[in-house]
Amino acid sequence: MSDRAKQRVFNFSPGPATLPLSVLEQIQRDILAYPGAGASILEISHRSPTMDDILDETEANLRLLLSIPDNYRVLFMQGGGRLQFSLVPLNLLYGRGTSAQYVLTGSWGKKAIDEARREGEVSLAWDGSGVDFCRVPTNEELDLDPLAAYIHYTSNETIQGVQFPAEPAVGEVPLVCDTSSDFLSRPIPIDRYGLLYACAQKNAGAAGLTAVIVRDDLLRTDGELHTMLDYGLYARQRSLVNTPPVFAIYILMLVTRWLMRDMGGLDAVATHNAAKASLLYEVLDSSDGFYSGHAEPASRSLMNVTFRLPDDETGAAFLSEARDAGLHQLKGHRSVGGVRASIYNAMPVAGVEALRDFMITFRGSR
Repeated sequence: MSDRAKQRVFNFSPGPATLPLSVLEQIQRDILAYPGAGASILEISHRSPTMDDILDETEANLRLLLSIPDNYRVLFMQGGGRLQFSLVPLNLLYGRGTSAQYVLTGSWGKKAIDEARREGEVSLAWDGSGVDFCRVPTNEELDLDPLAAYIHYTSNETIQGVQFPAEPAVGEVPLVCDTSSDFLSRPIPIDRYGLLYACAQKNAGAAGLTAVIVRDDLLRTDGELHTMLDYGLYARQRSLVNTPPVFAIYILMLVTRWLMRDMGGLDAVATHNAAKASLLYEVLDSSDGFYSGHAEPASRSLMNVTFRLPDDETGAAFLSEARDAGLHQLKGHRSVGGVRASIYNAMPVAGVEALRDFMITFRGSR
């Protein structure tokens, strides 16, 4: 391990999040000259044969990892999840005279709803605000409209720390998912969806790239949307409508390699992530209320473990002492406070064990 690598702390940031060390080391090697290109990975043209190969492999790896059927397109876009909050209704509602439904389970779902209402009628299939967004709904609680253009949900709410253990059952209505914070953390039955999108900087790479997986029949062909807002045009032009985020796509390629070769695929990754999360939830559950988790047990996120301490003073001491111990970026979101430990795919077990041990020691010192 290099001297620089030894300086790395355990980074529990919700995003941009920690990357696998082997991926970072490969990036370091390719910064000066990408093999066969005679130029840095930061300098290659998006129209070059090298980029063609990167696009081909990245899509092929995603199709293999997620078992993506042939009637789905994989798009590489920019703008993060926030742009998708607008693109989904623009592409699926605009000019079609239909309404959409949303399942509201937290802060990111609320932002998606606010943008969708700019484009058409929106109703809620379930509203978690009444339970302080501490859980996700059961299928029986969903008030579904069988005539909706689509039903949207957020698979994992990073701020509240709640996650759907499985897809909501919505019948024949196209299911749309913001899977930004648990993308590639577990297998996904793609054929149950009409569209999924995920910004890369949680589990899949670096900021600047959003992956979209969309079923062919949902792509527009009428040319009514602006060029940069049309999923159909991105599909027809292989995500090369303009210069794509070349470097971020390359990093996603490296991450997919790591997931397949080093981690053993998404089934193994899901088992690995569940084991990591259990280390922290066991401390919460055995703390006699010293650590108070936000999410109900059945809705707990495996990606973002959120909790509070007895009072603000103790919470501030926890964060300060944790940072001194090399455990960084644990402060909860400004809208809810408390502590948030983001333990995405690349967070090593050693980091979670270090946090677990610190939590036990900190409680014992109070």
